[in-house]
Amino acid sequence: MEESPGEGSIDKSRVLNVKPLRTLTPVFSAPPNSNSFPQGSAPFVCVPPAGPFPPGVSPFFPFSGIPNQSVPSGDHTPISSAVPINSFRSAEPPSARAANGNAGSSRRANRNNRVVEEDGYGDIQTWSSQSISQKRTKGKKDKIASPDVDMDVMVENIYQSYNLVEFEEARRYNGDKDSVGCVLLVYNLLRRQIVQLEDSKEATAGQSRRPDLKAGNVLMTKGVRTNAKKRVGAVPGVEIGDIFFFRMELCTIGLHAPIMAGIDYMSVKVSQDEEPIAVSIVSSGGYEDDVEEDDGLIYSGQGKEMDQKLERGNLALEKSLHRGNDIRVTRGIKDVGNPTGKVYVYDGLYRIQESWVEKGKSGSNVFRYKLGRLPGQPDAYKMWKKIQQWKDGIIPRMGIILPDLTSGAETLPVSLVNDVDHEKGPAYFNYSPTLKYSKPVPRDPFVGCACNGACLPGNENCDCVQKNGGYLPHIVNGVIVSQKSVIYECGPPCQCPPTCRNRVSQGGLRLRLEVFKTKDRGWGLRSWDPIRAGAFICVYAGEAVDDSEAQELAGENEDDHIFDGTRIYQPLEVLPGDLNNAPNLQFPLIINARNAGNVARFINHSCSPNLFWQPVLRGNSKEFDLHIAFYAIRHVPPMTELTYSYGMVPPEKADRGKKKCFCGSPKCRGFFY
Repeated sequence: MEESPGEGSIDKSRVLNVKPLRTLTPVFSAPPNSNSFPQGSAPFVCVPPAGPFPPGVSPFFPFSGIPNQSVPSGDHTPISSAVPINSFRSAEPPSARAANGNAGSSRRANRNNRVVEEDGYGDIQTWSSQSISQKRTKGKKDKIASPDVDMDVMVENIYQSYNLVEFEEARRYNGDKDSVGCVLLVYNLLRRQIVQLEDSKEATAGQSRRPDLKAGNVLMTKGVRTNAKKRVGAVPGVEIGDIFFFRMELCTIGLHAPIMAGIDYMSVKVSQDEEPIAVSIVSSGGYEDDVEEDDGLIYSGQGKEMDQKLERGNLALEKSLHRGNDIRVTRGIKDVGNPTGKVYVYDGLYRIQESWVEKGKSGSNVFRYKLGRLPGQPDAYKMWKKIQQWKDGIIPRMGIILPDLTSGAETLPVSLVNDVDHEKGPAYFNYSPTLKYSKPVPRDPFVGCACNGACLPGNENCDCVQKNGGYLPHIVNGVIVSQKSVIYECGPPCQCPPTCRNRVSQGGLRLRLEVFKTKDRGWGLRSWDPIRAGAFICVYAGEAVDDSEAQELAGENEDDHIFDGTRIYQPLEVLPGDLNNAPNLQFPLIINARNAGNVARFINHSCSPNLFWQPVLRGNSKEFDLHIAFYAIRHVPPMTELTYSYGMVPPEKADRGKKKCFCGSPKCRGFFY
């Protein structure tokens, strides 16, 4: 005779109708005055197993034995900006590969069966962190401290520093170039600080660190985003050719809302009903059945393993074919500086020309959509392909005067190019990648660190780390965390190897640069490679001189290649609502690169620069040498001129050295010194 469950017992025979968490699509909150949620579904609210539980939700086995907890009244508001659940889990097996446009994980398996995130995070990073942890364990003498830093305090400091409290609602839903630049600047600064903080802590086995998702979630929760209102066509403030290194960046500026899905769509009113239309797609190029062309794209629908269905993103693409609406296309390209990551290039507006169904390589039916690029748009992806052909030697770079201006002095060649007029090159100078001091300069004593393998974040026994406040100033790939009054680098007395992360400015060029003739500003500098925000560019080489020698050169009109660190410099970015309290980054160093110097002598002035300079002290023979290093303020697309602000002179010197500015920036002052 079957016994009925007693009071308080658990009926384990019940079968619950549940869905796996990975099928739930993370979405952001709907714009104001909208009665529908993005992607046509209500937002998913994650309830902890132990509660508290919203009305109508009861605990399930094995958590049903936990006593009920009181639920605060009114605490049932949906989460405003969800983060993918898989960002808090350990790695999934390689079989969990998502098809293009699927709302599942964006991970893909490589030949070694390790899971790799499209943005460069995954088990490779976890393994790297574990390796560091093993090195730390092995090196008993290195005491590693985990700085007790409150993440909320760090975020609040950034929030206040950039005056984001007044990031008004109008700019959140309809942005402009300043809004987009502000959001991306703050996002990348926060992401780098999170990376620096996590690097200083011991790695946890099986935990995948995703600072890109953490930074995006923090900003969206605080409302620091723009263009949140979905729209068809171009996004205000986003230009064709703009580049991004993280999918979350696309979300924060409204270019592409889903964090993982390749198809973004919205609902439009048709008589009494609504139907979905596609507004944006991301083609990562990582799927076998994607065919990419210069001005066209054959895009595969969403769905994997089984026959694809005409629903969600596939249905939206089909509706857009009949409507003929514009669709934004962002191309994902392999990041040469980070083999596990991608660079995302906004390629402009496309329209779907036709669609069909065919058998994929798995034998299942796959939807295919052919898109054509609208004419009259600037080159973006096409330029990337051309640059790659230059590098591979398939086609020549037109206008080359010298294939390597450095004559082998740098690790990478620097082309000298003129495709504007017939000038054969700049005035003669000796190429030298070093800074020379003509006179001895008094400096602080320096002994050097005793790190045998490399300087590790949080190492209390590393003098160089401690001089930098307990952190390394750079994260991976030589990316600086933030601008400082000065940073300390290791030098010859240190026992760490040349590959140490605290020797970034000593490793030479990492980018494929070219010196080129501009139309109205002489010779300039630009890169064939994409540059991420915070990336190291070069140092300023030449001869260190004193103020009297600099004045003498100015009197002879020979100051075109002078770096003057004693000037007054404006803030890196004048943000909306920011106060005009310019920090005085004065430092007593003047460099003359007229007769001898490196590529930095060709960096022109701009009132809206994309580079900033950073004082660097290197330990050398029981003292410090002062150097100047340049870093990127924001992401810089290939073939974009590199510029920095030459600064302002004190009022008593304002009557000499003033020149007309041709930077072309909307914020141009009209002159520079």
